[in-house]
Amino acid sequence: MKIAVVQQPPIYMNKEESLARAVALIADAAAQGCGLIVFPETWLPGYPTFVWRLKPGAEMKKTDALFALSQANSIDLSKDDLAPVKEAAKEHSVVVVMGHQEVDGTLSGSTLFNSVAIIDADGKLLNNHRKLMPTNPERMVWGFGDGSTLKVVESAVGRVGALLCWENYMPLARFTLYAQNIDIYCAPTWDCGEAWLATMQHIAREGGCWVIGCSTSLEAGDVPTNLPYYGELFPDAAEWINDGDAVVYKPFGGLHAGPMRREKGLLISEIDVGAAAASRRKFDVSGHYARPDVFTLRVNRAKQSPIKFD
Repeated sequence: MKIAVVQQPPIYMNKEESLARAVALIADAAAQGCGLIVFPETWLPGYPTFVWRLKPGAEMKKTDALFALSQANSIDLSKDDLAPVKEAAKEHSVVVVMGHQEVDGTLSGSTLFNSVAIIDADGKLLNNHRKLMPTNPERMVWGFGDGSTLKVVESAVGRVGALLCWENYMPLARFTLYAQNIDIYCAPTWDCGEAWLATMQHIAREGGCWVIGCSTSLEAGDVPTNLPYYGELFPDAAEWINDGDAVVYKPFGGLHAGPMRREKGLLISEIDVGAAAASRRKFDVSGHYARPDVFTLRVNRAKQSPIKFD
């Protein structure tokens, strides 16, 4: 099976145009024979990199305008905002893993979440996982997810699961996916570089699964100049904001494709999905290596809500 890892930036902070670009990228990957297409963290409508660039104190007030723009371009599943992506998945019979910034229109309608959707080849939403713990200044933008979406799902291309960015440093979150017979482990992220690539390799070895790491390859020129405080946030017009580093590691840790660094486009490679389960003969972290007489993990799968209606 061929897979495509997206390393093309969205139309930054523009939901409608980014959705149109996503549909075009899905069509492109499908035309090249890909059955699985993986997008980076918060690809819709773009990662809020500004939270790492504002100085603590008075500059934090500038977050208000940036947050409002980001919020207005976020995905609301209650309004079926991912419909174009779901329709493209169905039209081309491909599985899509889409990182997106979500606003929950059924509750507050304000708090944002860093989410990843897994859409099957028939266009059905199989899972929508919200990042459990935003990292450092990300907490100014995103709320917390819960354990209800820590799922590996059966799809047209095998059993697929996803954790976002530094969730992948959480051993118990990883183990929760390993224990669900995972074939393909997707790690949409904003991170890149050698340390991150080493983490992807470690997960492939630890979990005995295919690991796909992908971040948005982004230059300052990809950000519209009418973004509030653009000149202060991106003073170097030639800056590479993120190198990308799309990568695929095979089960038990060997490099399979990539990393694709400071390039834009699709990283396409062919994988043998069945190699995941077979590789765990030597080391099955949730099977014969688990030692449940010594270690156990309890996961709260209940969906959390601040209100209950009788």
